[in-house]
Amino acid sequence: MAVDIVFETHSLTEDNERGIATGRLPGRLSPAGRRLAAELGARRRDDGLAAVFVSDLHRAVETARIAFAGSPVPVHRDPRLRECDYGALNGRPVADLAGRRSRHIATPFPGGQSYRQVIEATADFLRDLAASRDGQRVLLISHSANKWALDCLLLGASMEDLVDAPFGWREGWYYRLPADRPPAGPASRACAPGRVDG
Repeated sequence: MAVDIVFETHSLTEDNERGIATGRLPGRLSPAGRRLAAELGARRRDDGLAAVFVSDLHRAVETARIAFAGSPVPVHRDPRLRECDYGALNGRPVADLAGRRSRHIATPFPGGQSYRQVIEATADFLRDLAASRDGQRVLLISHSANKWALDCLLLGASMEDLVDAPFGWREGWYYRLPADRPPAGPASRACAPGRVDG
């Protein structure tokens, strides 16, 4: 069987509106973000979810708290769903990261982590999910780096192609996680730096 995954990013933050790359900083939803979080809840509350798993960074927790207030769907925080740690670039303008991300797929940001480390954490989370939620539908509320990790691990995308492309937000993405073949991690060809698609 498999686990059906619905992925949503955290809602709009004050930093998003100001063009700031929050990274591992907590972040806070803007008024528009709080409205969008309520809309996320309206969209997903009756979506057949067995559970919600959320990054433990404040902006993601705030999104889940608003979206699922009063709902019987259990919400679980998981640090493996955190955004990439940009180190010295946490809280800097997004323009400061533009063009640099591809250099940090395998090499950590100064004082931070690499995208490969995000993929490893996401793969570890998915292995636990496959073992405990077979046949269920779950929602993940997380960040752009984790969405890229899912694309890499479950769809075979190349991280080089993902990190420098514009992030096209939408109302959710869908993935299927085979319970009998959970992802092995970034050592796979799809997640390895230097992959050339042909």
